[in-house]
Amino acid sequence: MAKNIPAWKARQGRRGYQVLLVLVIALVLAAAAWGAAEIYGQIIEQKAVQSGTLSS
Repeated sequence: MAKNIPAWKARQGRRGYQVLLVLVIALVLAAAAWGAAEIYGQIIEQKAVQSGTLSS
């Protein structure tokens, strides 16, 4: 005879705030990396314009 297991016990895991926290932190870190790359790119471009080595 098969056991009847309640649905809440049969699940493998709950989606808690930990998963949300990891996703939000990863999104913030990705945005920070993107921003740093944008700033670095602008600094390089400004230096190239000042030295006259920018080729369009």
